[in-house]
Order: sequence, then structure tokens, then C-alpha cells
Amino acid sequence: MVGDLQELSYQESFHGAFSAANAAVRLITQRMESSPAWNTAYSNRDAPRHTRIHQPAGPRETKQVPPQPPVPANQVSTSSAPSHQPPGRRRPRPAHLLTTTMAAAMSVSAVVPPAAAVALARTLLCVPATARAPREMAAEVAAAAALGADLAELRLDRLAGFAPSRDLPALLAKPRTLPALVTYRPTWEGGEYEGEDEPRFEALQLAMELGAEYVDIELKVADKFIKFMSGKKPETCKLIVSSHNYENTPSAEELGKLLAQIQATGADIVKIATTATEIVDVSRMFQILVHCQEKQVPIIGLVMNDRGFISRVLCPKFGGYLTFGSLEKGKESAPAQPTVADLINVYNIRQIGPDTKVFGIIGKPVGHSKSPILHNEAFRSVGLNAVYVPFLVDDLAKFLHTYSSPDFAGFSCTIPHKEDAVRCCDEVDPIARDIGAVNTIIRKPNGNLVGYNTDYVGAISAIEDGIRATQSTRSTTSPLAGRLFVVIGAGGAGKALAYGAKEKGARVVIANRTFARAQELGNLIGGPALTLAELENYHPEEGMILANTTAIGMHPNTNDTPLSKQALKSYAVVFDAVYTPKETRLLREAAECGATVVSGLEMFIRQAEGQFEHFTGMPDSQGYILK
Repeated sequence: MVGDLQELSYQESFHGAFSAANAAVRLITQRMESSPAWNTAYSNRDAPRHTRIHQPAGPRETKQVPPQPPVPANQVSTSSAPSHQPPGRRRPRPAHLLTTTMAAAMSVSAVVPPAAAVALARTLLCVPATARAPREMAAEVAAAAALGADLAELRLDRLAGFAPSRDLPALLAKPRTLPALVTYRPTWEGGEYEGEDEPRFEALQLAMELGAEYVDIELKVADKFIKFMSGKKPETCKLIVSSHNYENTPSAEELGKLLAQIQATGADIVKIATTATEIVDVSRMFQILVHCQEKQVPIIGLVMNDRGFISRVLCPKFGGYLTFGSLEKGKESAPAQPTVADLINVYNIRQIGPDTKVFGIIGKPVGHSKSPILHNEAFRSVGLNAVYVPFLVDDLAKFLHTYSSPDFAGFSCTIPHKEDAVRCCDEVDPIARDIGAVNTIIRKPNGNLVGYNTDYVGAISAIEDGIRATQSTRSTTSPLAGRLFVVIGAGGAGKALAYGAKEKGARVVIANRTFARAQELGNLIGGPALTLAELENYHPEEGMILANTTAIGMHPNTNDTPLSKQALKSYAVVFDAVYTPKETRLLREAAECGATVVSGLEMFIRQAEGQFEHFTGMPDSQGYILK
């Protein structure tokens, strides 16, 4: 596994391993072009367009159902049926609509998943097919099936020159490799269709008649569409009524009102997609999912963009009907949509359920991290029912307060939250307190948060081993003892490296862009402080050790470096905590100057070993992290 990580570039780390999907699409397209069935469907391109065969009925009778008292989010019925059934089976309508008052019963500070006793159907994995040509779209569906998807969303609004009577029979011809969810999204709801409603309604109705298992219609026109259908919707087709908010995530009360409004249309499945302005917004969507699970209301509840990413991975834990995963990177139908291959292979989404423990990395930025790959594989190796996700966090204290459920069991902490984590924890390991930075947080059964630091051991041992492998040293003492050790950066990682180097007997110097920060850390460890500008001309002796602990040079800013190549000539050893890319400009130029270089990937793996032990209570003596 380490070898795989070392070979993966930033771009490859999550998505490149599945680039075969592109080749699959091309191969399938070529085969389809030679298929008699496909060519027959396209043989008469001048055939008349489909016309509506069902006339609209009069005003639809609406049954008024009295609201029922809400059930608190932490009181889950143990007799609930599965939240969704396979296509073709009708779910009995709940005896009442969800009311707006249910929002008041939800606690924003404690996200609690459905109890294990509640029967949960498996959350489906849906791949959006977004190609511009019907043949390519059909090939995408086949490729999605090969990757393990459960259904495919046919985004008709993405097709160039879409002709319903010509294209739909081919796209929905049976046998199909996957069930179809047909969406024809207008521009006013984030799609690309710019025409009138009636032609769009005709296309969706034709999709139903041709056997589509699901059809999506927007809440704004749902009543109009249902009236247009005249009650002729096939029993085997489920109607998804959707609402998309591209600005924010409303309050719990407003989400409750929206939920009731969608249910009132007679939707088979509710879909609510919002946008996260901060990661705590996602907790309100989780609460909606939990409440719907209690009421046996099938719901797709997702939060868009990077801060909402966890909603796409954790929805099986909270009872979501389905989640979307793109066929590959670059084919997303919504912001921050993961690939279906990542959902299956990295996040092990098929195994996520109500009892799954949640771990993750807290940072800003956090998308570059390989920690989900490492920890999820390690969890899988030991059979632990847990998942590890990236948390893009702006306010650490607010995040920890919001996700206070015991199921959110532990966190890795990275830039820029390591110092704040010391103040947010109820208990802090003495070494982490001395360092002044926490990179690992564990939630104890009583809810208390305990902070640890595994950075200093990971980094220092990596540097020591790098020196021992290339330079002659005394085996009984640390190769850092007595040497001048320059640390670039005065944040959490800088504090850990400075503490570790001093413990090994090195003479530590702190360099930072902001001199006051450098001076503050220098005073703590008893060493001089410099600005980065002063560091350019700092070479009091030969054979010095340099450790960069800042994000300078991290993807995508790979051309940046904290120190010039000329200045690097005074150093015998150079370490860079940045590991995306593995070979940063700093390391490349240091190697060209003849220095021993140590990659941040070594520190990353070693500190992760310590975190694994804290997360699981298992010593990593068998090398689960390295497998």
C-alpha cells in the first residue's frame, strides 16, 4: 500500500486509479454503434415527435391530512419498515405528512443516526450520465454498471439536439444494464433545458411509458406535471419531487416546511439538495434524513460543495435513499460529487450503516489529503465498522460542538486547526500540551475530547531514519544531537518538529514569514528566530538540517518553495512536510544541491500509525497502515 501511495500524484490519489472508465465508455460506444438494435432505433430520424397521449384532467383533489405530533430525533421507533423498496413495489403512504413543527424537535448539537433496530434498506448508488450524445450516454450507463452502480441518472438536458421520440426509445430499450432515473432539468433549477414546460413534461411522460424506473420533477412545477399526467403514471415508476438550493442550507424549521410541501404533492420520493456555507449546515440535513427514516418517508438529502461532501458519503448512516457518484472526475453533475469508484473502493460505502463509527481529517484545505485512503483501508483490514472522511472546517469549536454524537468518534487535525484543537479538547496529553498543538482528537464514551500529538514522533523518526540510511552516524545517539536544525513555520506542525528536534538534542532555529510568531515559538523552545527573508542569507555553519512545516509548495501551488536553491547549499538534510506532490520543488532542488532529502509522505505514514492506535485501541504492530 505504501508503494501505491508513493506512486500516486495528487490528481491520481483519488480518481486516476479509475480512469479505465473512459476506455470502457469508448469501447462500449464502438460496440453500440455496430448494434442492430441501436441502429434500428435511429434508422428513422425523420419520424414524427412523440405527442402527448393522455389529456390533462381537471383540478386534482387534495386530501387534507391532520398533522401529528413530531417524534424527537433521539426517539426512534423500532418497528419501522425499510425506507425504500425496489422499483415496482409501491410503498404505503404514511398516515400523515411531516409537519413543520417537527423541526423544533431536532437538536442541532447532537446528530444521532437511526437506531440499529430500525430496518434500513441499502442506500443506492446513482451515477449521472452527462454525455452530449445518446450513444455516449448509453455507454456511460454501461460503464457505471461495470463499476458497481445501482442505477443511472439520464440527464436529458445535457444531450445536444435531444429528440424525445427518437432518443428515449434507444436510451430506455430493454434489457438495460441499470435501472434509469430520468431527469430533464431546466436552467432555473440548475440544469440546461431552456424551453417551455409542456415539451419537457411530454418527454418525461414518454420516459415513464417506456419503463423508466424513476422520473425527477422539480417542486416548482410538480403539481402542474402531476395534473399533466392525468393519473396515468405507471405503478413501476417512482416520482421524485426535488428542490435544489444553490445558495445555502435553510434552518431546520424551513427544511421541515419544505419537506412537508414536497410530500403534499404526492411524491414517491423526496429530494432536497442544498448548499453548505459551513460544514455544520450538513447536520441539519442529517436530522431531516433521520426524521424521514422514522416516518418511513423515502428521501434523498444531499448538501453540495466541498463543505457538504460528507453528506454524500454518510447518507447511508442516516437513512438516505440514494447518493450520487460521478462516472469519473470531470463528469460530476453537482459540486463536490465524488466518483462512484471512490464511494465503493475508498469509503467502503456498501458497509456504512447506522452503527458505523465516523472518523475523519479536519482541515482547511483538506481535499489534498490521502488520509481517507490510508485509514479506510486500515479499518477494512481489521474489520472495523468505521469510515474516515474529509471535514472541511472553518470553525473548529463550532464543528466539534455540532457533531457531538458519540458516533463521531475521532479526528485527525491538520492546518490550520492544530493549535486551536488544544483549547477545544477537554483533556490534552502532556506532550501535546508541551508542544502546543494537537493532531489527533478522540471522543471518550463520556463525550470528553482528548487531544494527542503524533506528528513529532512521525516527523523526527522519518528524518532520523533518512539520515541513518545515507550518512554514517553513532548508533547509540540520535543523528540530530548537536546539529543546527532550522524549522520553517511556527504553526502546529512547526511546534511539533521544534519540540521533537530539541528533545533529540538539536539546536533549533525558527524561521517564519511573521517574525512575531517565529519569536514566540523560539522563546518557548529556547532558540533564535528569523524571518524567511533573513533565512535566505543564514548559513552560520555547514551540514545544517532544514524542515519545512508550512504548506508552501503544496498542490496546486507546486512551483512555490520556501527557500531559494542557492540558500539550500548550506544544508545536508532537507525535510518537507508537504507530501502532495511527493517530490516538492524544495526537495527536488535540495537533492540537486547534494542534500539528503526526506519526503513528507514518510511523516504522514508514521503519524497515521499513531493515530490508528488511538482510533482503534489496537497497536499497529502488524502494520495495518502500511498494508
